[in-house]
Amino acid sequence: MIVWINGAFGAGKTTTARELIELIPNSTLFDPEVIGGALPYLLPPKHLAEVGDFQDLPMWRRLVIDTAAAMLGELGGTLVVPMTLLRQEYRDEIFGGLAARRVTVRHVLLAPAETILRERIADREVPPDLPDGEIRTRQWAYDHIESYRAALGSWLTADAHLVDTSALTPYETAARIAGAVGSGAVPVCDIVQTPEPTSETLAAGVLLFDEQDRVLLVDPTYKAGWEFPGGVVEPGEAPARAGMREVTEETGIVLDDVPRLLVVDWEPPAPPGYGGLRLLFDGGRLDAAVADRLLLPGPELRGWCFATEQEAADLLPPVRYERLRWALRARERGAALYLEAGVPLG
Repeated sequence: MIVWINGAFGAGKTTTARELIELIPNSTLFDPEVIGGALPYLLPPKHLAEVGDFQDLPMWRRLVIDTAAAMLGELGGTLVVPMTLLRQEYRDEIFGGLAARRVTVRHVLLAPAETILRERIADREVPPDLPDGEIRTRQWAYDHIESYRAALGSWLTADAHLVDTSALTPYETAARIAGAVGSGAVPVCDIVQTPEPTSETLAAGVLLFDEQDRVLLVDPTYKAGWEFPGGVVEPGEAPARAGMREVTEETGIVLDDVPRLLVVDWEPPAPPGYGGLRLLFDGGRLDAAVADRLLLPGPELRGWCFATEQEAADLLPPVRYERLRWALRARERGAALYLEAGVPLG
């Protein structure tokens, strides 16, 4: 199990985490700042200079997932992780990656009043040997208050177990968290557990269209980027039937007819992924009444939208957009296409 302590920069997460590991038996502290500190030794300076925050690096998010899972595999027990996560898609990617490894996460938010937060930031100790310590430590925290406030007003409060630390010491905060975790007041995060593939996979997606011929796209919580309704074909399952099953599970729509194949795309392995065959089917046009009955989003999905081909280009990762682009051409021509890495052959 992981107890993830979230909150604004300067909210006292690390201090609280150090107290918490003394209160939860067989617990260990894992501070992802260690991963960020290692990146200058692993990546070229030019690459690092292109991002303002190491959380924006996919490598950082992947290493946090892998390191946390490896530590739990080695040590067992509970991992206490103090780390600010203000972007919902990063939270979903990290928690979803952990869920895929069957690691449960209990999400706690330290939420002092903003006046108290600003006072604590002002009183933070700045290492004397840190160049521009005032800017790099205090100003960084001040600059992120607005993004913290925005997350608090949208998804963060509903997602995490809130602890008002305005009048609490770090020890009192840790004691409150330990009690809430022990009593079950902090629930396991509702993130879909999609097992990590161990070899190539066969996946089936279904394109559904509204009356304006815009395609339905969904935003999964368990991986980065927008997608089409669909998923991995289970052993012994026909791919078209798998697509129909996934459509029903994700949208509540029951397709009466087996959808027509549009593209078969071979996705090459790109570590840590294994690649495999990706099939797209034509699920047809939904009338307005059916579209209004969509059940999205659910535990697996953060959001959904109907998008034009041009709008989809801004939402989908490049390889998925190319798959969609050729699927739309195949739909127009009435003939299926074979692709390799999004490029048609033959």
